[in-house]
Amino acid sequence: MTRALSTPPAVSAEVISRSEQPVLSVAQGLELRPWEPADAPVFLGAYQDEEIRRWHTRRPQSGAQVREWFAGYRQDWQSATGAHWAIARRDGEVLGRISTRSWNFDDGVAGVGYWVLPAARGAGVATCAVIALSAWALYEIGFYRLHLDHSIRNHASCRVATKSGYLLEGTMRSAAVHDDGRHDMHLHARIRNT
Repeated sequence: MTRALSTPPAVSAEVISRSEQPVLSVAQGLELRPWEPADAPVFLGAYQDEEIRRWHTRRPQSGAQVREWFAGYRQDWQSATGAHWAIARRDGEVLGRISTRSWNFDDGVAGVGYWVLPAARGAGVATCAVIALSAWALYEIGFYRLHLDHSIRNHASCRVATKSGYLLEGTMRSAAVHDDGRHDMHLHARIRNT
């Protein structure tokens, strides 16, 4: 259903639809690049990590399923509904995942999510990736507001959000289900400076 708006869309979907998903430069010699089929074993292996499993209940079960997810990621870009990247060193080594989804072009709002592999934790990798993705989404694509949420028990994610310029806006009570039950979630957001 098409909505009749009294205002023009805050972001033009054409910005996405007429371009290939970019590779984004990140501090520390890193980059955000689209997922490649060869990344499937690393991606699948990431979901064997206890911390990633603790915060993510949607988990791939096989390499074939990972490749299906990657195909879905490409479709998200093509349909202008989201974008997914590997956080990688320039030599190709994958250190984590970052995405932006729930794109609302009318209001100029999008969500952000991320995880990093154990070897990349504590080195600022997630923070650098979130900063780079945010700059792209806010200043190149033109979103006005980016938001992310995490369990109130996920202190590392809270630090990444805060260091990346996402202000804590509040707590969403019982907003997500994890393996150990319902969790309250912190809501963070970053607004484009105009």
